[in-house]
Amino acid sequence: MRRSALGFAALASAAAATLALGLAAPAQAAKPAPQVPAGPYVALGDSFSAGSGVLPLSATANPLCAQSAVNYPHLIAQRTGRTLKDVTCGGADTGDFYAAQYPGTPAQLSALSSEARLVTIGIGGNDSSLFSSLIQNCITAGLSTLGTGSPCKNKYGTSFETTVLTKTYPAVKKAIADAKARAPRATIVVPGYPQVLPPTRGCYVAMPIASGDVPYVNGIEQTLNAVVKQAALENGATFVDMWAPSAGRDACQLPWVRWVEPAVGSLNFVPIHPNAAGERAYADQIMAKVNL
Repeated sequence: MRRSALGFAALASAAAATLALGLAAPAQAAKPAPQVPAGPYVALGDSFSAGSGVLPLSATANPLCAQSAVNYPHLIAQRTGRTLKDVTCGGADTGDFYAAQYPGTPAQLSALSSEARLVTIGIGGNDSSLFSSLIQNCITAGLSTLGTGSPCKNKYGTSFETTVLTKTYPAVKKAIADAKARAPRATIVVPGYPQVLPPTRGCYVAMPIASGDVPYVNGIEQTLNAVVKQAALENGATFVDMWAPSAGRDACQLPWVRWVEPAVGSLNFVPIHPNAAGERAYADQIMAKVNL
């Protein structure tokens, strides 16, 4: 069953993301940053792009999407003076690019036209319920061992990674290709997902994941980022890395340091999601990457 961003909050496990292995992109020479022509901006994506949990909410979006008025699409539009059509929505997966996620909430791709000049696409973490199932299952496993060992890895092994490689990757690749076809004159930018957990050990009270499962969850997130990057590059889109810039800004850090809120003690109403600082960081990284 599809859960909204608000439903994730109630479960304290709304779409955190993340994961590693990868389809390595072919070696390429460094390319100059694309020149983004002046014109309308359209933002597509899930809760990390919607800024779900960051108040105030957007007055123009379905409340079930928990779209923030200060998410990175709004920030980019404000900073650049572009008109914005923001259809990002908490809980969205690539299927919602083609069909209404909620009544009265059109398929996200319908927001695109040949008039668009900048398009951002943040998607993939919710396909096959990856984020929610990974976090819920690993928290449940962590609680069963009081944070010791690697019970989630022991139980689920490579299953999450296999799903990312065999299902998420082709779905994201197709979604980006279809967006490009609808907005052929636009610069398409695809951001990845930031670090939710530190490299090792974690913080069991705030993020009840066993210490041995922290590298496991990180590995899955890096796998997700790898396939999103591959899908972007194969479609001629610009990928924006959020993993490296978010080092030391994960959910285990102090409130004024972190870019992602924890499961327990979140200052957002949707936990395990970027906070206002995280959304600003997304805007900063995207704008720097394409010289906005």
